[in-house]
Amino acid sequence: MSKTLISAALRVPPTAPAEAAAFFAARLALQADVSDVRASLESGDPGFVLIDSREDEAWAQGHVPGAVHLPTAEIPARAANLLNPAVPVITYCWGPGCDGATRAALALARLGYQVKEMIGGIEYWIREGFPVEGPNGVVRRAADPLTAPVGSAHCAC
Repeated sequence: MSKTLISAALRVPPTAPAEAAAFFAARLALQADVSDVRASLESGDPGFVLIDSREDEAWAQGHVPGAVHLPTAEIPARAANLLNPAVPVITYCWGPGCDGATRAALALARLGYQVKEMIGGIEYWIREGFPVEGPNGVVRRAADPLTAPVGSAHCAC
C-alpha cells in the first residue's frame, strides 16, 4: 500500500470560498493596518479617532502623533467625555503579542462605539519608520529593513 503524504499546512483543509470570504471581510471590518491608519491621519480628515490604550508610562515614552490617550481600564469612566459616538474609533496598544487594543476595542464596542483595531500596534508603527511623539517631541526612525516592505515604508499589498 502506498502512503499518501498530507501537507502539514493542509492537515485541516481550507474552508469553502464563501466562508473564507465572510471571515476575511469580517477581519477587514474589525482591523486596520498601520500604513492605512497613517495615510488616513495624514489626510487631515481621517474619519476616526485613534486611541492609545496603553498605560501612562508607555504613552509618555512615545505614541502616535494625534492619538488620544485612553487606557483600557479608564474607558468606562472616560469614553463618553472624550469620544463622539458617531465617530468611529481605532485602538492600538504595544503590538501583536499584546491584546490590550483588543480589550480596549471590546470595551468601546460594549459602550456602543464603532471600533476597529490597528494591527501591529505601536511596535509595527515604529518598525515602518512612522513618526512617534514622545518626551523629545516628534521623532522618526528609519524603517526596520527586516520587516518593512522593500522600497517603501508602506505595504502596497
